[in-house]
Amino acid sequence: MSFVITGSVAYDYLMHYPGLYRDHILPDQLDKISLSFLADSLRRERGGVAANIAYTMRLLGADPLVFATVGEDFGDYRRWMEEHGLRTDYIVEVPGEYTASFFVGSDLEENQIAIFYTGAMAQARNYSLETVGLADAQTVLISPNDPLAMLNYAQECRRLGIPYAYDPSQQIARLSGEDLAASIPGAAYLLCNEYELGMIQKKIGWSLDDIRSEVGVLINTVGKDGSLIYADDTVYAIPPVRLSHTVDPTGAGDAYRGGLFAARLAGLPWEVCGRVGALCGAYALEHAGTTSHSFTAAELIERYAENFGAEPHLARLAQTA
Repeated sequence: MSFVITGSVAYDYLMHYPGLYRDHILPDQLDKISLSFLADSLRRERGGVAANIAYTMRLLGADPLVFATVGEDFGDYRRWMEEHGLRTDYIVEVPGEYTASFFVGSDLEENQIAIFYTGAMAQARNYSLETVGLADAQTVLISPNDPLAMLNYAQECRRLGIPYAYDPSQQIARLSGEDLAASIPGAAYLLCNEYELGMIQKKIGWSLDDIRSEVGVLINTVGKDGSLIYADDTVYAIPPVRLSHTVDPTGAGDAYRGGLFAARLAGLPWEVCGRVGALCGAYALEHAGTTSHSFTAAELIERYAENFGAEPHLARLAQTA
């Protein structure tokens, strides 16, 4: 039995724009937009949503399995994952392909413009949980991936009776209303931010109540206002964490997910899970890159108390981390 994360494993090219995107966007000319922004910094990092989430889960003692397709240039990344305690048994290297790459620029307000090159990720549709030996998974997190692969995994999980979390995230632009309507119903968890939730409603024509009725738990991140967790007929409002400083917003949502699911696997209540997720997202915001943050269970527990008060349930995380 295992927690499986399907999705992208990629190289991230992170750029910073020392201005505001909104100062250069003309709302009445969006149909013919042509813009170029001059970045003042560039970093190449290891990333990809599946790997990012797995990294934070591992910091908290969980042992997730990443199921992804990568290219021939993955060797260095594989060594790094193994050095950090992340298993690579179910990462498939595709001959003749490059590993997926994510190019993103952030402005002074932490708004982002990104382009994602799929590379070997496009081959994910050719592999299934069953064919790689993961048909007995405890839970599957379906994070951004090849759109057809995401649809296939949702259908496969329902067929195999595996609870799954559906997290369309950056792929919301490429997923059709039909894809979303075929993947969301029956999900144990649906994760999205404010914009993505609005896109789901627009593409499918569902209300918030409609969406809530189709999934077990709805986890909605709302940026600087924290997050909302709709579970057990209750809405848990998770406040943001106080930041010492902000360096880079890239990967903060992935860290949030990693913290939330690690806490849930440890049997913690939803409100505590959301707060642990918020703390992990804060650690990511305070570091450059998506997997540069690091902390011990003791450090997280101390920071939790500073923001939310003492929480005895967190002893369970300390036992596994």
